[in-house]
Amino acid sequence: MYNQFKAKLPAVVLLAALAAAGCGQSQKKEATTEQATVDSTKRSKFLNEPLVKDIYTADPSAHVFNGKIYVYPSHDIDAGIPDNDNGDQYAMRDYHVLSMDSIGGKVTDNGVALDVKDVPWASKQMWAPDAAFKNGTYYLYFPVRDKQGAFRIGVATSKSPVGPFKAEPKPIEGAFSIDPAVFTDDDGSSYMYFGGIWGGQLQKWVSGKYDANGSKTDLKQDDKPALSCKVAKLSKDMLHFDGKAQDVILVDKDGKQLLGKDHDRRFFEGSFMHKFNGKYYFTYSTGDTHYLCYAIGDKPMGKFVYQGVFLKPVQGWTTHHSIIEFKGKWYLFYHDTELSGKNHLRNVKVTELDHKPDGSIGLIDPFVK
Repeated sequence: MYNQFKAKLPAVVLLAALAAAGCGQSQKKEATTEQATVDSTKRSKFLNEPLVKDIYTADPSAHVFNGKIYVYPSHDIDAGIPDNDNGDQYAMRDYHVLSMDSIGGKVTDNGVALDVKDVPWASKQMWAPDAAFKNGTYYLYFPVRDKQGAFRIGVATSKSPVGPFKAEPKPIEGAFSIDPAVFTDDDGSSYMYFGGIWGGQLQKWVSGKYDANGSKTDLKQDDKPALSCKVAKLSKDMLHFDGKAQDVILVDKDGKQLLGKDHDRRFFEGSFMHKFNGKYYFTYSTGDTHYLCYAIGDKPMGKFVYQGVFLKPVQGWTTHHSIIEFKGKWYLFYHDTELSGKNHLRNVKVTELDHKPDGSIGLIDPFVK
């Protein structure tokens, strides 16, 4: 989820960001159609429209429950905080749930599903969530800073997919950092993938305990295996881990682990899992190089063989995604900054995803030239 402007931006993204900054617009509340002017649209047309325009949304986690699509995004606000590498400007305080009966149809904002003030152990920054359904209960998984400033992952429950959700009194033991993504396999077993570096603090947990004074970015070990996403099997009640979290191992086609210096391919944040033709597709963001990539494995906990990029850089710093199958077609949900031109005020979108007969995923360009 963590998105911060860096000088390594691809040219189209950098030009768009600079153009938006030059507009000098102040957007301290919610988005409006009148504010949705970004100079980059004169050079490139966006592939898709935002799903909603009256609030800022990001990090869309989409699921199909009872034949209907529910999207669990972050709710961006402008808190007036300058950009920094800790991601303090991403000061979200609550979650809304979006729902739709069809792709391209009406999108309903079902209001606040969970507020930070209703999480006993939380302090601030409700970042990218995910959701799951089992045992007649809907589960909302969310990262938020605790009272000591460490990101931990909590869970809240509801009998409705749109909430309101009631948070458990403590975070999930053994879960930390950001970007929880929950996948339930065909046998009913569920797994959580989580973690993000830089503002997501994954690099501060290398000892197994949170180190507030640890590295502010990554481990800076370019020739060693890159810092990895974590995965853990969930308990049957979906509220705890059934065993210790382990690394998601990403390798190239020669079986060698991706290295820290491999910024075009290594994991950064925003993982997601889906299954296609019996294979497990681990998808994720490369962060400071702005790609969405995929790797394929034979088991839900890996290892996974890197395959390539499936989404080119969006307008904004990077994106966070989810993938669903709905009525025989596959769809990618993602975000960009079309409405605001500001990296911390984003909007969610959806586009069709193409699984090729050979198992590859077709490359998507978020712009129409």
